[in-house]
Amino acid sequence: MIIIKSEAELQAMRASCSVAASVREAVAAVVRPGVTTAELADYAAELMAREGAQSAFLGYRGFPGQICVSVNAAVVHGIPGAQRVELGDIVSLDIGVRLDGFIGDTATTVMVGVTDPDVVRLVDTTRRALHAGIDKARAGGRLSDISHAVESEAVSNGFAVVREFVGHGIGRSMHEDPQVPNFGKAGRGPRLRRGMTMAIEPMLNMGKADVEVMEDGWTVLTRDRKPSAHFEHTIAVTANGAEVLTAL
Repeated sequence: MIIIKSEAELQAMRASCSVAASVREAVAAVVRPGVTTAELADYAAELMAREGAQSAFLGYRGFPGQICVSVNAAVVHGIPGAQRVELGDIVSLDIGVRLDGFIGDTATTVMVGVTDPDVVRLVDTTRRALHAGIDKARAGGRLSDISHAVESEAVSNGFAVVREFVGHGIGRSMHEDPQVPNFGKAGRGPRLRRGMTMAIEPMLNMGKADVEVMEDGWTVLTRDRKPSAHFEHTIAVTANGAEVLTAL
């Protein structure tokens, strides 16, 4: 677990997260019917290179893509390829950037001409769940305060929380301690300390919480093949709450 101890380290985290945020927004802006998930990943790689950064995902534990692109029932870890985005899809973009030894990690779900009110509500609820969790990332609080806030927002709106995949500490490595589940009772786990950096990332399903991994070894699908949404920010715990490092 990294604890940011100096202003220089915090500035380095801010820089990597700023690139991640700008790539997220730029790629989200070109998600449209007909574009392939590979084209989205190639564009992300081009944007990273312009900033002197690299994908934190490519090659990580063998992952073959520059970013993760997960469509509809794909929860996370979708491998970019020939799949074309269609009208009515929801497309989750997960962006990991390495710059000067520090990592920024962020995700968003883009609606492509979606008219189904239940899908719109799923995406909006997942976004709100992220911010509910961020609001609880306060020095002196408990880690599970974040988890409980995410779960409460999800369950109160009738959606299921994915349990097999969670948020995480982040800094010089992609996944550091502590794990940050999106479920659990409040008031448990380690104390949150000033300088902790972590990625909070709700993954909510329209149907049941159960998921499975495809034969490619990466793409995670909802078992009932109902839609899933994913949002993520990298944050730093400060004396006054959370600083959202991947806010644009």
